[in-house]
Amino acid sequence: MEKAKIIEEIQAGNTSLGIEFGSTNIKAVLIASDYSVIATGSHGWENQLENGVWTYSLEDVWTGVQDAYSKLSGQIEKEYGVGLTHLRSLGISAMMHGYMPFNVQGELLVPFRTWRNSMTEDAALQLTHLFNFNIPERWSIAHLYQAVLNQETHVKDIEFITTLAGYVHWQLSGEKILGVGDASGVFPIDELSHDYNQDMMDKFNGLKAIQQYHWSLPEILPQVKLAGEAAGKLTEQGAKLLDVSGKLRPGTVMAPPEGDAGTGMVSTNSVKQRTGNVSAGTSAFAMIVLEKSLKKLHTSIDMVTTPDGSAVAMVHANNSSSDINAWAGLFNEFAQMLGVELSPDELYGHLFNSILNADPDTSGMLTYGYYSGENITGMSEGRPVLARMPNSKFNIGNLMRTNLYSAFGAMKIGMDILHEEQVETDSIVAQGGIFKTPIVGQKMLAAAMEAPVTVMKTASEGGPWGMAILATYAAMKTDQDLATYLEEEVFFDQERSTIEPDVQDVNGFNHFMERYKAGLPIEAHAVATLKD
Repeated sequence: MEKAKIIEEIQAGNTSLGIEFGSTNIKAVLIASDYSVIATGSHGWENQLENGVWTYSLEDVWTGVQDAYSKLSGQIEKEYGVGLTHLRSLGISAMMHGYMPFNVQGELLVPFRTWRNSMTEDAALQLTHLFNFNIPERWSIAHLYQAVLNQETHVKDIEFITTLAGYVHWQLSGEKILGVGDASGVFPIDELSHDYNQDMMDKFNGLKAIQQYHWSLPEILPQVKLAGEAAGKLTEQGAKLLDVSGKLRPGTVMAPPEGDAGTGMVSTNSVKQRTGNVSAGTSAFAMIVLEKSLKKLHTSIDMVTTPDGSAVAMVHANNSSSDINAWAGLFNEFAQMLGVELSPDELYGHLFNSILNADPDTSGMLTYGYYSGENITGMSEGRPVLARMPNSKFNIGNLMRTNLYSAFGAMKIGMDILHEEQVETDSIVAQGGIFKTPIVGQKMLAAAMEAPVTVMKTASEGGPWGMAILATYAAMKTDQDLATYLEEEVFFDQERSTIEPDVQDVNGFNHFMERYKAGLPIEAHAVATLKD
């Protein structure tokens, strides 16, 4: 969009703002009516380990988002010479799950317990059996029930619990609401009603340990809303809370707050049934939008939803690209010893492109890039391991192909469960650092998924851009469903590249996976014997 038109849209209040609270950054993205990015602002933050709990303070929530917004509005004034005074729509997204309980005065009863905490094993196991539905440890209901089991004194004073996105939305709009995608990480969602599963709620409320309290789940959980539904407006107090300069006017339409999984699906156009997206970085996860429910309960599969309520099977692996980065660092150190300076793009480009000439089955090599425990393969801790046959062709191409295969290894095991469930996908959209080098990562993922893999130019904009899209959708009041809206309005002319799976790569990856699964006792023995 031309600069004059952008200025006109800013002044007319025809822009949409998406704000996402990630684990290390709070990022704000302002978009125009054609969905192009006008300005961004970000604020770095880190969780803190306090008394054994990973947490962020409420003070950091607000100073962080105010800083991100201030940087965004400052960028607009500098580049376009106008102030940001009113918006068409606004949406908040954040890390899913976790636990934020409040009393009747609106006071946080315990420090925010993030998704990273693994303190709810007993509760998660008991609820999984009670519901016959997988309840991961990071889900809000697991945190609540664990607090009950622990007989924590704050539980009796609970008036409301929510997620980080739900909390910020509540403070800006006064509305206790969650988008269905974020809500699906709080409590299981009924596929038909697109609301909390009533049968499971009744089972939970019927527990003897719960009946001692004045509250029941329907009273303390946020109201569930679908993408596009009304979720309140920015209040005067909320506007001042977001924009400390006082220039931002109230009245902006607000979208239902969402989780980062949902905004990732939107930013990759992966909300339609039989579509999916893969994100690979430090960790890796695949999200597949289902046509029908899974036949069995699988503790390796998280059941969540799209922002418009379709069921999603999520395979989450704790480890992915960390060992690739470690090897890249080693080769970079050697290059510097020879007096050769390489930029990151040059370094990774050379290493990744060597994969294209490597043996499809990696010549019998095996690696586990486990820097932490891996739930899918049952490892409590991580030990990076490299093993090979005496006659393996130990060259850079085979080493890097082995590392890239391994980066998708644990996720592949989860995907095989979905394959056994006869879950089918028409396309996979990929995002993350592994795919920055053209073709290579995309080609290897296509082999792993045995499906076409697409990389979009806009995927790099990430969750905040996806949230801004959801905010625009909320303000439009259109009859189009979300999948149609994304396909026909947002992504119809977006630049993208798609790679089909290569038969040799598929066969090579499957041979590697046979080796990967057979060699898991090697990793388990490393965990048991290699100690600090």
